[in-house]
Amino acid sequence: MEIAERLNRAERERVAIDPPAGSAALSSADAYRIQMINVERRLAAGRRIVGRKIGLTSLAMQKMMGVSEPDFGHLFDDVILASGAECRVGELMLPRVEPEIAFVLSRELRGRGVTREAVMEAVEYVAPALEIIDTRIRDWKITLADTIADNASSARVVLGTDKVAPRRFDLASIAMQLEKNGSVVEEGVGAAVLGHPAEPVAWLANKLAEFGQSIAAGSIVIPGALCGAVNVAAGDSITARFGPLGSVSVRFI
Repeated sequence: MEIAERLNRAERERVAIDPPAGSAALSSADAYRIQMINVERRLAAGRRIVGRKIGLTSLAMQKMMGVSEPDFGHLFDDVILASGAECRVGELMLPRVEPEIAFVLSRELRGRGVTREAVMEAVEYVAPALEIIDTRIRDWKITLADTIADNASSARVVLGTDKVAPRRFDLASIAMQLEKNGSVVEEGVGAAVLGHPAEPVAWLANKLAEFGQSIAAGSIVIPGALCGAVNVAAGDSITARFGPLGSVSVRFI
């Protein structure tokens, strides 16, 4: 489809495009089909899917976007960074950072009927994470269909080194502080994402069943931000501290 090619070219050339959904009146189903065209293109180029991202998991964001459920995108092997890494701003367009609690699965999750408890049983460990979101659409002027088509505005994921058993702490009660250049700019709690970080993962497994897909064993799943996204630029350092789960950081160059 033309929209898929426009988004692909925008990412490749780092030149923003006008919102594609405005004139096309895309449905969510159309937008996921566009997303999959570019997913298949990336796979054909040798990239590998290592997980999924979930967005719009706070009730405030759903209300703002006028939707009643989250959305999802794909994570590829070349977007995963280790804590303390440098991220090149020149490879992105309008980057923002969101702190999240990442899940790494020990076994496949296949819907329908997946519950939070089933997710917790399938998780090998959780880890602190930063998602670097980006948009190929000018000035972040996006609709739900726009962000779905654009792989849910995915760009990079920074994973912390701490690997914590999923039941060791109450994930809904985990408090987080997000620091930018040494100053706290946002705070949040695990319950910010649908009441518990495992709830979006259960939603994803059940949503994927509509497409005949599942979440594979070994997948990294990031279930949504614990606070608002923070704009970043070259020279910025970001650290998220998740109390007993540890911390994760990245520097933008």
